[in-house]
Amino acid sequence: MAKRPGGVTIVAVIVWIQGFLSALGGALLMIGANTPNGNLQGMQVAGLVSLILGIITIIVGVGLLRGSGVARVLTTIVLVLSIASAVYAMITTGNVATQIISLLLAVIGLILLYTKAASDYFRSA
Repeated sequence: MAKRPGGVTIVAVIVWIQGFLSALGGALLMIGANTPNGNLQGMQVAGLVSLILGIITIIVGVGLLRGSGVARVLTTIVLVLSIASAVYAMITTGNVATQIISLLLAVIGLILLYTKAASDYFRSA
């Protein structure tokens, strides 16, 4: 197996952080749903979905470190959707600064996942 490139490790760590924050946000939403002013059912569903997606995201990050081609494809899909979402948000909300950061991180992630070293790593796994 080829040595794991630093870029793949960086993307995996970013994916872990994103997954952790999503899971944490989902858990907090579910807790917040129990407040008197909370929309109980809607907040619980949104929180549960966010929690599950966060856990899946963390698992995908582990897959990246192990050289999983499936994890690479799933991460690619998420990054492309992030780019589309950032562009859409820039057009519709005018919130350009934060969306540019999101867009740049997604583009950097894609570049790091498809360098020659990364391709060799995933191919040899």
